[in-house]
Amino acid sequence: MGITDLIAGFLQDCLDEAENGVLEVQRSDLAQRFNCVPSQINYVMSTRFSPERGYIVESRRGGNGYIRITRVRVDRETLLMHVINSLGEAVDLSSARAILGNLAQSGAVEEDICRALAAAAVSVAGCCAFELLYRLLLRKNNTLGDLSAAVTGLLIAMVSPVTTPYWILLIGDFFAIVVVKQLFGGVGKNFLNPALAARAFMLSWAGEMTTWVGPHSSVPIAGAFDAATYPTPMALLHENNLEGLTQMYDLPEMLVGLTGGSMGEVSALLLLLGGMFLIFRKVITWYIPVSYIGTVAALTFLFPRGNDPVQWMLYNLLGGGLMLGAFFMATDYVTSPVSHKGQAIFGVGCGLITVFIRYFGSYSEGVCYAILVMNLTVWLIDKNIRPNRFGVVKAAKSEKKEAAGK
Repeated sequence: MGITDLIAGFLQDCLDEAENGVLEVQRSDLAQRFNCVPSQINYVMSTRFSPERGYIVESRRGGNGYIRITRVRVDRETLLMHVINSLGEAVDLSSARAILGNLAQSGAVEEDICRALAAAAVSVAGCCAFELLYRLLLRKNNTLGDLSAAVTGLLIAMVSPVTTPYWILLIGDFFAIVVVKQLFGGVGKNFLNPALAARAFMLSWAGEMTTWVGPHSSVPIAGAFDAATYPTPMALLHENNLEGLTQMYDLPEMLVGLTGGSMGEVSALLLLLGGMFLIFRKVITWYIPVSYIGTVAALTFLFPRGNDPVQWMLYNLLGGGLMLGAFFMATDYVTSPVSHKGQAIFGVGCGLITVFIRYFGSYSEGVCYAILVMNLTVWLIDKNIRPNRFGVVKAAKSEKKEAAGK
């Protein structure tokens, strides 16, 4: 622990013991106590006891450097509005992490939420940086404006546990952007979903990628965490332990996301609402999500591994990454078929493989690998199921056959 942390910790302890949250100290006494120069005390005051952190510091020179520290109690709404109003048009990564740290320390936002936001910021920044560097090195035009790299970075964070170290996220960013996307020609030319391919590669560090914590766990923004690991719903389903699953998580908790799992897969309700919004805005079509989710629902209902087929089906639908994969991963324009019939076949295939892996695989979740496998079949689906061309009629085809016979 550095000298700055020691001084800040000592002052925090004194403030906790002081009446009304007011502490009066002498700068010279602190410098002598910690064997440091007075400028070090000034640095601690400006960085650890700033107004953004909820403190007012009054100091004057002379008299051995009198300092008064007052802890200001503000409600969460006031603190959040102060942070929002202080933001400019852009925030760099270090400032974002500092802001999240302040919010977590003040209690305005829970630590696990701050960790999730920080991981998303790191992953998005990593993907954008790798794409920019690659395009600059190869002297190609800048494609950051299409925001595909930012979306990939966000999805990589969402398919990872909240405890995933930042360096693993950055490795996944590099693999997704450089290996899966740019080496095959850039946006629109990759044959695999970059975020899911990155997640499959990141499972090389299986320990870090399969460590789950329960809802409202305390996970610091940086450094190691001290929290008990939690079994996910998919782990319990994989053990055919429906009774244990129902005791740990009820269906309303599964719906709103009060479960363990990756950051972006826990709230089935929000994912469902987001997917319906995309369908309503015609950003995606309904063929892949409906056929995917419908196939999983049909198979888990017809072949349950519990006493209640309806309950078994619902837990399979609401648990794991099914909703995230069906609406936000499998519908990727580049790695999914172009025809509606092909999209329906694609979704059915994803559902079949997902259930097969969940039932018979050694890994409890099959969404990631199901979509990746079906990505490899898109060329075959598009080749054999072609959409009708505008203006082409069946009569023209028959005329061609007759001409060929002559």
